[in-house]
Amino acid sequence: MTEVDRFADIRPYRDEEVPAAIERLIQDDEFIGAIAKYRFGSLMSWLGWALRPLIRQFLRYKWAKVTTIHQVQTGVARYMSRMIATSTAGVTFSGLEHLKKEQGYLFVSNHRDIAMDPAFVNWGLHTHGFDTVRIAIGDNLLRKPCATELMKLNKSFIVKRSAKAPREMMKALGELSAYIGESVRDGHSIWIAQKEGRAKNGDDKTDPAILKMFYVDGKKQKIEFAEYMSSLNIVPVSISYELDPTDKAKARELYEKSVNGSYEKGEFEDIASIVAGIVGQKGRVHVSFGAPVCQGFSNPEELAALIDQAIWGSYRLFPNNYLAADVTAHANASEQAAFQRRQAEVPAEHQPIWRAMYAKPVENANKV
Repeated sequence: MTEVDRFADIRPYRDEEVPAAIERLIQDDEFIGAIAKYRFGSLMSWLGWALRPLIRQFLRYKWAKVTTIHQVQTGVARYMSRMIATSTAGVTFSGLEHLKKEQGYLFVSNHRDIAMDPAFVNWGLHTHGFDTVRIAIGDNLLRKPCATELMKLNKSFIVKRSAKAPREMMKALGELSAYIGESVRDGHSIWIAQKEGRAKNGDDKTDPAILKMFYVDGKKQKIEFAEYMSSLNIVPVSISYELDPTDKAKARELYEKSVNGSYEKGEFEDIASIVAGIVGQKGRVHVSFGAPVCQGFSNPEELAALIDQAIWGSYRLFPNNYLAADVTAHANASEQAAFQRRQAEVPAEHQPIWRAMYAKPVENANKV
């Protein structure tokens, strides 16, 4: 009797599923069209009919020998190396001494960038001899079939945010909780953001609802909250960007919400944010891994507070952060001038929100 694949609709692809997934990508017109537009721009309007078959042929040749998830990850690592060289002033890591290579962890991270946050965590783990993580991704980012294929090839599992009916939501939460718990117990680490959506205002705060979701399976097994959560090896992760390539877009969204009460995202706005986050200049980047949080809490709120303290205390503050908070002692004259130039590119009415975004980590660090 075949074993039931209970996580089939949310889990990442396995090795044996890689060739078929790659073939579906090659056959996907939107995926091929996106590559053609990115690489050839205006030529697409009058040469698209010729370019699409050539791109398919090239990808089929290039990916012919890619048959495992490890090979996909190796390809991503090559791309990461180039991206770091062209869009950062260097990436540094701290706290890896807290981790054991044979152990599975639940990395609960602050969230500033859709794609790059887990990518930089993975880069730190990969370059220090650890296995890469399974990445939680909301189904709101997977509206296109090709996006689902790409994410599941890159060890992403699906968080069903679109579930609305109570019974459907509880089923989705139970499935997700069980998948996370089983992954960690089997030695596979997980990356998940500390709350739904990015901290567009710079305030890195853990949502206790995320922690309650982790506990759904523990509660079902009648295990005490503290005991079950300790078994998940929760590691707070703090990711700091000297420059946020999407800062102006975030400030605009927050301004619109403050003035109009709401903000309507464009159809491809999330994709545009992902692209801007990948190719945009990020300055220096630092990723800090905390020690596993295994004690000192008895409920979700207390655990959330401990994670926040760890993230705020290890956040690497850059001159931009201090200058936005009107602390000039940590920045030299050229850094101050660069900050003023960057601020001048932001519409005047958005500038207070833009400054507050960079200043918030200083305020949070002062609470620790």
